[in-house]
Amino acid sequence: MTRANYFDVIIIGGSYAGLSAAMALGRSLRKVLVIDSGLPCNRQTPHSHNFITQDGETPLAISEKARAQVKKYQTVHFREDLAVGAVKSPEGFSVATESRELFACRKLIVATGIKDALPDITGFAECWGISVIHCPYCHGYEFRTKRTGILANGDRAFHVASLVNNLTDDLTILTQGEPTFTADQLAGLKRHAIGIIETNVVGIIHQNGQLTAVEFEDGSRVSFNAVYAAIPFVPHSDIPTALGCELTEHGHIKVNHLQQTTVDGVYACGDNSSPMRSVANSVAAGNMAGAMVNHALTEEDF
Repeated sequence: MTRANYFDVIIIGGSYAGLSAAMALGRSLRKVLVIDSGLPCNRQTPHSHNFITQDGETPLAISEKARAQVKKYQTVHFREDLAVGAVKSPEGFSVATESRELFACRKLIVATGIKDALPDITGFAECWGISVIHCPYCHGYEFRTKRTGILANGDRAFHVASLVNNLTDDLTILTQGEPTFTADQLAGLKRHAIGIIETNVVGIIHQNGQLTAVEFEDGSRVSFNAVYAAIPFVPHSDIPTALGCELTEHGHIKVNHLQQTTVDGVYACGDNSSPMRSVANSVAAGNMAGAMVNHALTEEDF
């Protein structure tokens, strides 16, 4: 392997968390490679919110501005490619890409995000991130006072309902079958006049991603302006688990307060390692990961 392919740090994933980590490292003159395939999970979302200085900006605009700023640091390099494997060695790590290139580094930061496992509901994918949404803090204000659904059941549905209830008085839970609420939860929902529909949802009626109604398996339709959906996710990359990184019970990469994984030399940041799924959180976690990796390198060298 040539010296040109050897870096202090390789960052897999070049969205908000990865770029934030790269900036912290670039400002410490670390030689960094950012490998990114260019498919962020929020690419369909029209606007990003709850991020101070960037509230209401498009996700792409934030990302492009961040990348342009990071590129000013000459020790940070970018490669548009897909990392497909990584191997730990006594010297650090080697990372292989889809284009059959091989790179090496001393420390590895995984900022690969997650992929949403979208349900097989007609129109769901077209509305995801636009009017079928996941987070009251990211999207709720824009749908305040609107007719809102929650596509979930049990504890998760109750939690979302408690948050969204402050934003609208017109709220209905779509349980996709028999409700699994406790007696106390049912009493709370009734107290706040939150309805429950058990019939399975089979379709999202929309115009260019803007929801107008939900269609049920019995052929009926109910008008909605927005639906919160609690859906599962899968890792965007299997590299962390292949390296031996432990996962939490919810499927996130387990990290400590310094963004260190359970594998020495591997750090993780962003959606792959936190249930707080937001641009602001990803930026903060990336900044911490970059600083802690630089600290680790400094301790080894000084």
